[in-house]
Amino acid sequence: MSKIDDIDLKIINFLMDDGRMPCTEIARKIGGISERAVRYRIDRLIKEGVFQVCGIVNPKAVGFSVVADVFLEVDADSILEVAKKMAEYETVSYVACGIGETDVSVQVFGHNNEEIYQFITEVIGKVAGVRKTTTSIVPLVLKDVYQWRIPNKKSS
Repeated sequence: MSKIDDIDLKIINFLMDDGRMPCTEIARKIGGISERAVRYRIDRLIKEGVFQVCGIVNPKAVGFSVVADVFLEVDADSILEVAKKMAEYETVSYVACGIGETDVSVQVFGHNNEEIYQFITEVIGKVAGVRKTTTSIVPLVLKDVYQWRIPNKKSS
């Protein structure tokens, strides 16, 4: 586990707001730290796997206006195999194995409800090992995983 101090946290938060913010600007905004030290810290945090800097596509901006969370009940000996299969599909943005009522959780993007329905019934529902699907259309997302921030020790 990486040790993150207040300066690391500030750097991460600045980059979450703008992943292309120059190290010189980050150093200026923090104050009392050089551009070189900021660059070093960013490189260390990336190397340690604390965060990554990448572009994130807005699915709605490119026509994928419908989001569905699909919960799969799967034969016990097929859970990982089914999850890996789900991860292969381009319209699937998220796949996770769970413990409890849902064996595999999948998030699917589609252009419309019909496309989502077709994918769930004709693709997911026909994967060997899938016993049941439960679907929830997601009309509004208030916070997404890429917006999650490391909790401030003082206010967590």
